[in-house]
Amino acid sequence: MMSAGPRTLCDKIWDRHVVRMQEDGRAILYIDRHFVHEVTSPQAFEGLRDAGRKVRRPEATLAVADHNLSTAPGRTAESGEEDSRRQLSLLQENSSHFGLTYYGPRHRRQGIVHVIGPEMALSQPGMTIACGDSHTPTHGAVGSYAIGVGTSEVEHILATQTIVQRKAKNMRITVEGDLPLDVTAKDMVMGIIGQIGFAGGTGHVIEFSGKAIRDLSMEGRLTVASMAIEAGARSGLIAPDETTFAYLRDRPFAPRPAEWDRAVELWSSFYSDDGAYYDSEIRFPADRIVPMVTWGTNPGEVVPVTGKVPDPAAAKTEEERAAIAASLKYMGLEANTLISDIRLDKVFIGSCTNGRIEDLRQAAAVVRGRVVAPHIAAMVVPGSSHVKQQAEQEGLADIFLKAGFEWRESGCSMCIGLNADRLGPGERCASTSNRNFEGRQGDFGRTHLVSPAMAAAAAIAGQFVDVRTWRTH
Repeated sequence: MMSAGPRTLCDKIWDRHVVRMQEDGRAILYIDRHFVHEVTSPQAFEGLRDAGRKVRRPEATLAVADHNLSTAPGRTAESGEEDSRRQLSLLQENSSHFGLTYYGPRHRRQGIVHVIGPEMALSQPGMTIACGDSHTPTHGAVGSYAIGVGTSEVEHILATQTIVQRKAKNMRITVEGDLPLDVTAKDMVMGIIGQIGFAGGTGHVIEFSGKAIRDLSMEGRLTVASMAIEAGARSGLIAPDETTFAYLRDRPFAPRPAEWDRAVELWSSFYSDDGAYYDSEIRFPADRIVPMVTWGTNPGEVVPVTGKVPDPAAAKTEEERAAIAASLKYMGLEANTLISDIRLDKVFIGSCTNGRIEDLRQAAAVVRGRVVAPHIAAMVVPGSSHVKQQAEQEGLADIFLKAGFEWRESGCSMCIGLNADRLGPGERCASTSNRNFEGRQGDFGRTHLVSPAMAAAAAIAGQFVDVRTWRTH
């Protein structure tokens, strides 16, 4: 049923995809695009087999190898750890059995699912998109309603091309003004999460708007949308505009030239009407955003690079004091330590949040002509095979290699410790990924989230530095 009166961007997409409303208030929602990978799909496919069901629309689902995949240079399907190889083999098997397109280790467009979706224009404005992965909201940067789902929901989508959902509340976060020089989309979204908390968007879909958002490149918007889940939101999205259309044009799955104008006309209708109701509205001044670094064990535990690790004694509540103390203990940090005094062991540049070509350009601009600190192990992992090829053609790979970085094959890599790229116990990493939970990058590993430029500078210095001053050194 269509909402009455002015509608938000999310309302418009939702209304177009409701198949039927149920008596309990939940909707059966049609899913336009479904992505599956090797980690969350095996049980779903097994459920289909056990029930004797087929995939309802095989052409609407793409299977991608990314989480467990080895990123070692020259990797093959046989590379990596035994458990990983088994899961990849199972995904290939299931894809063949159910008639799905599979982007495996040798596919020329293989990559992280949330990188290749927009990169190939598989993700388009106004779509509903689902994947058994929490960072599916990344696709919302093109103006789609994109959600992470559980294994049982993956099976339901495969069997019916629908999902049962209760509509979330609407939140609008408006970032006004202009970002300062050397402050990035990653700093922006980390600053927002630091303000509202890592549960600040719970129960909501966040629409990001304002001049600072509109001025972002598509890569920057994808970074912001990727981390909506880190504020607890169900999804994050940005209204499509000329930046979106220019990015999608001529990509492999974009509408053909004869259909392009009609597609853009439709896409242009996906915006929030004046007077549309939001359950929550928050405004941020862009000129106050600075390079950010997480110090704790969730993305909300973040401070400016010029700041200090917090002191539990200064907490306002006992609950807050205990949380800060627990994070400091895990991270091996002392209260009031300057962020710039934190020494590192490893640096990771990559992930679905920061593994795109613009991210690698930002990092290379900092690295050019410099050398990684002797005690640092640093790696760059492109988000897709296409990004890798483009970076090599532009000479970015040579810059990283000459500086002492490892240059890897595309994949999720050290964003999540499901492959050989992981931290050892107690190792400390500056990471461009999206999540710094305990053990996320390896058992007892310690993760600090930063932008690509900040990670690159940290690799050279061996500790955190303010990238705004780095170019003058």
